[in-house]
Amino acid sequence: MTLTPWLAFSIDRGAKTPVFEQICQAIRDKAHAGDLTAGTKLPPTRGFAVDLGVSRSTVVTAYEQLVAEGYLSSVQGAGYTICALGDVELPRPQNPKSPSQDAPLAPKPRPFAASLPDMRLFPHRQWARSVARVCRTNPQSMLINTSPFGNPDLRRAISDHVAEWRGIKAEADQIIVTAGAVDALEVCMRTLASAGALVGLEDPGYSPLRRFVASQGLSPTFLNVTGDGAELPAPDTPPELVVLTPSHQYPLGGAMSPNRRLEFLNWADRTNAWIIEDDYDSEFRYAGRPIPAMAGFDHLRRTIYVGSFSKVFSNALRLGYLIVPKGLTEQFAATLQGFGVKASLMPQQALADFIFAGEFYRHIRRVRRIYGDRRKYLLERLARDFGEWGYCADHQAGMQVVFHLHEGLKDVDIAKEMDLAGLHAQALSRLCQNASHHNGLILGYCAFSEEETGPALDALLTCFQRASHSADGHDAVKSGL
Repeated sequence: MTLTPWLAFSIDRGAKTPVFEQICQAIRDKAHAGDLTAGTKLPPTRGFAVDLGVSRSTVVTAYEQLVAEGYLSSVQGAGYTICALGDVELPRPQNPKSPSQDAPLAPKPRPFAASLPDMRLFPHRQWARSVARVCRTNPQSMLINTSPFGNPDLRRAISDHVAEWRGIKAEADQIIVTAGAVDALEVCMRTLASAGALVGLEDPGYSPLRRFVASQGLSPTFLNVTGDGAELPAPDTPPELVVLTPSHQYPLGGAMSPNRRLEFLNWADRTNAWIIEDDYDSEFRYAGRPIPAMAGFDHLRRTIYVGSFSKVFSNALRLGYLIVPKGLTEQFAATLQGFGVKASLMPQQALADFIFAGEFYRHIRRVRRIYGDRRKYLLERLARDFGEWGYCADHQAGMQVVFHLHEGLKDVDIAKEMDLAGLHAQALSRLCQNASHHNGLILGYCAFSEEETGPALDALLTCFQRASHSADGHDAVKSGL
């Protein structure tokens, strides 16, 4: 336990509560007790981290969480100061209810689960302000829908967002709000693919999409993924549409080369096919600005764009969106009328308010910085402690990395060991149809602090050692030793 004189509290490293949340609670308690008054300047993050014996990113995470809750204010170059408490939550009662008396807590994800945001970083207070504002000024918008395409204000907000972040110029009437990216992909399949049609899918690729294609009586044709991205379909049997992740391929992580993008667009023109661009986590690029979307380069001629709020904002809202060419809007409207709209209407106006207020962009910048630190820590540990078993290709983007295994170990065996140890990782080979040469583990890092990832990596090291010993014993038996 580390005693910090400035706050006079101890970090309990054996507690289940993450260290950054222990820091948050200590500052909240001191603020409510009056020990930290409005205007009090907090210690610099680097020095405070040294005092606590934790990483600087942990202190930054705690401070930023308190900024989001309204306890702290931050000015670049001036540090963090305590705010007046008029707009923050009241002190907790002396005898609070136990968690079992309240709503059940969401199950904590197992370490290395991929594609999950850290919902502890969710800007609850800013979101509550947007919801409250909508309830006061426009409550009917949460219950009354005038278009199967979704809330008009949210569609205008999405139009502005993709113009700035993805280089896509689209009007609000080209945008369809969906119940996440999977729903968006399903709507595309129902609208664009005829019965029994060929559909091009990346290999390796997204398993739920592969299963949906098969369930709809469509025929998948698999496109091998190379360093330049997915390869073009065979010329003798062109599919009616292809689904691509060009900005950040799932699961391998690379970006499609400009030449390959152009080849796909020319192919779609020649064959009268459609390209569905699944841009599932484009906001999370940790070096420079996000790579421009293919749909922007194509000006939405042969490309349909799929985006999601589940990865960057909240996986509980279940909201995503489609951007379709103007000539297809009536076809997509007919699909929605025939099969029904799945996207919940209630949070859409609040999300529009949240975006227009600038809170969405502040949240993206904050979590991207935190996730970038977590990604850096994971990659450094993997390179230092796991080099004898494999390597990572750093694509400086996304919410997960792929640890490619050297010969002698199988990803399915490591994944089984991890499951027994309370960890979780997808075996890369499970996401392949024909690309049998892929052998690795998909490791998520966004939902876990460094204090959580460190012990998980120690447990992962044990999993590798056990699997390696098992593999050595198996080889010895085969060789007759």
